[in-house]
Amino acid sequence: MVIIVCLLPAQTARAGELLFSVSEASGSPVQDAVVFATPLGNIDTAQDKTTTVAIDQIDKEYVDMVTIVQKNTGIVFPNHDNIRHHVYSFSPAKTFEIPLYLGTPREPVIFDQTGPVSLGCNIHDWMSGYIYVVDTPYFAKTGEDGLARLELPAGEYRIGIWHFRMKGPASATGQMVSVGSGAVQLNNVITLNRVWRAVRGPADNRLGGYR
Repeated sequence: MVIIVCLLPAQTARAGELLFSVSEASGSPVQDAVVFATPLGNIDTAQDKTTTVAIDQIDKEYVDMVTIVQKNTGIVFPNHDNIRHHVYSFSPAKTFEIPLYLGTPREPVIFDQTGPVSLGCNIHDWMSGYIYVVDTPYFAKTGEDGLARLELPAGEYRIGIWHFRMKGPASATGQMVSVGSGAVQLNNVITLNRVWRAVRGPADNRLGGYR
């Protein structure tokens, strides 16, 4: 992994903005990388435990495929399909399951430990989703251009990055950065693993249309 830090002219971005780009060694941008900034000083990072977000299930896929939340956030999993889904995770940061259901479960699942959570569906093997739980309110996800933008109060931060295909843990990418009246850019090069994913099957009425 290579990290390059440079200061940008103030007119190119708002004060207190961190621009974080993620790419492979080939120069190809990496989409859906999680970028988070943990304050090292006296900056309030308290989380309202009533915060709730949604990860939808649409056309037998998780939308979004990658979601970032702060610790103690509740997540609901609305099923917008006309068939039942069975959401589950065996990840150490959160082990849970929501058995076969339609519509939206009444109670959110509370994610009270930090780290990655991999989602699956017991009915549709190709349905994969990822949640990354952080202990800071400052986070963003890279777009198609591999760029994430974080608005940060002035101060010192430890920057972390995670991707579901990245080699090595997020903690191995820790980098200190000082954010002040200007804008800071970090250019990060990571190595991605190849990930096997089940092939989406064609519709089969004999299976009740579950595929």
